[in-house]
Amino acid sequence: MASLISQNAIHKGLVKKKKSMPIEDKITLVEEGKEDLENGNDLNLDATRNQKRKRGRKEKDDLTDIEQEKEMKKLENFLFGSLYTPVQFGKDDEEEDRAEVDNSSALFFTDKSADSALSVYEEDIASGEESSDGEEENKQKKPVWIDEEEEKTNINIAKVNKLRKLRKEEDESVISGSAYVSRLRAQHIKMNPGTDWARPESQLRNYSSDDEDPNKENGMVVASGYKHPENANDILKTNEDLVLNRGAKFLPGLLEYSRLVDANVKDPSNAPINSVQFHKNAQLLLVGGLDRTLRFFQVDGKKNDKIQSIFLEDCPIRKASFLPDGSKVIISGRRKFAYSFDLVNARVDRIGPLAGREEKSLESFEVSPDSSTIAFLGNDGYILLVSCKTKELIGTLKMNGTVRSVSFTNDGQQLLSSGGDGQIYHWDMRTRSCFHIGVDEGCINGTSLCTSPVGNLFAAGSDSGIVNVYNREEFLGGKRKPIKVIENLTTKVDFVKFNHDAKILAISSSMKKNSLKLIHVPSFTVFSNWPPRALNYPSCMDFSPHGGFMAMGNAAGKVLLYKLHHYNQA
Repeated sequence: MASLISQNAIHKGLVKKKKSMPIEDKITLVEEGKEDLENGNDLNLDATRNQKRKRGRKEKDDLTDIEQEKEMKKLENFLFGSLYTPVQFGKDDEEEDRAEVDNSSALFFTDKSADSALSVYEEDIASGEESSDGEEENKQKKPVWIDEEEEKTNINIAKVNKLRKLRKEEDESVISGSAYVSRLRAQHIKMNPGTDWARPESQLRNYSSDDEDPNKENGMVVASGYKHPENANDILKTNEDLVLNRGAKFLPGLLEYSRLVDANVKDPSNAPINSVQFHKNAQLLLVGGLDRTLRFFQVDGKKNDKIQSIFLEDCPIRKASFLPDGSKVIISGRRKFAYSFDLVNARVDRIGPLAGREEKSLESFEVSPDSSTIAFLGNDGYILLVSCKTKELIGTLKMNGTVRSVSFTNDGQQLLSSGGDGQIYHWDMRTRSCFHIGVDEGCINGTSLCTSPVGNLFAAGSDSGIVNVYNREEFLGGKRKPIKVIENLTTKVDFVKFNHDAKILAISSSMKKNSLKLIHVPSFTVFSNWPPRALNYPSCMDFSPHGGFMAMGNAAGKVLLYKLHHYNQA
């Protein structure tokens, strides 16, 4: 029995091992749980560390952005001054920067003159304090830099065509560099007048020098009585002009002009233009042509708006002209009759057919300066005088040959005529008789006549292209030779025209392209820079009442508009 028990008994070590196995398992489980907890804690720590790192990076980025903004502001201050930054007081950073610059090496330095300059507001405050104290007077600013070579150099303004306009006298050639600069500035002011009323006096620059004065160059002088401030209250006590224009010399050689927008750009014509004329107010321009339409434009050189147009169904327009008083327009064509358009009442009246006359065409005419008489060119040398009021024939004048052109004198008491016999007739309009006949030198057939509105000059053109300029008093006294013979045209002279002050004479022929010449009357020389190439075949032209504008109609249906810079008013 004992042996059986001993054999079936379990060894103590085995029992201990069996009992110890679950304990170890428990221990391993606990250790694994601890490791899992430790791993979770490590993950949380890593997340917090990453967040801290991101925050630190953001803070660093923000600091770098702030530093960059500061550096940009400093650079702006260095370049543009304190005008672009608000006025601040007690800038420690700037003082530190200046201290660092002072302690740095002498190989370079930072220019902070713009940063140290007063701002606009500080200058106003300082100027107010100075004016209130009355200790300092306003001083004119000195130029920042003066070129010493200007006084040493000499420039010949007579050689270059573009610089001839800077001359004061015809024989002037060499001037100093400083005089050249001042004249260029004065010419720029003359060509580009600024709006001085919109600028304060502190911003107006004075370009005057000892050699030049822009006011003298422009011919503008302050009227007497207004040069001193104590007389400023007298401005309303008189109607005297505040600014007097003493016109500069009108020199020959080159004509100062510029082309503007076409006068009929708002309503161009498809037919040749036969007549253009300015109204006495210098703003209204009439345009007539073979399209049987009379157009009116308001000329300003920029828009040139169309005001009105009149269509004449049975009359292609050969000539249209304002009465000198500006109340009516006389319109004629190759018909037995003509038209009178009343601008005030907008009414069209017919003139003719004239009683007792058999003329088939009344296309050419001239109006007397007093707006009382119209002189139509008739057949067989007859000049038909028609009253502007009654529109009836009141008299006739008879030439020996055919009549081609007529022109009234500026006082309206005499009439000049020329035609197929090569002679110039003078008629007394009071007695309606011829009191002088003179031969036009070298002329076979006279084609055009024009008297000057100022003085005693008249010009006569012929079919050979020659234009003779006479002094009327000398011509009536027996002197038959002209003052000047102009031979710049080679075809028939269709019209001649003086401007308002008789300083420019225009001659033209419609038979050749660009055959419009402008003559400087005081010297009787042709302007070398005229005509431009865009004229086409000129058919008619006119100067504005004060000479500022010049309109030219051509066969292409355009009315070219030019500005003459010598004249300040249209």
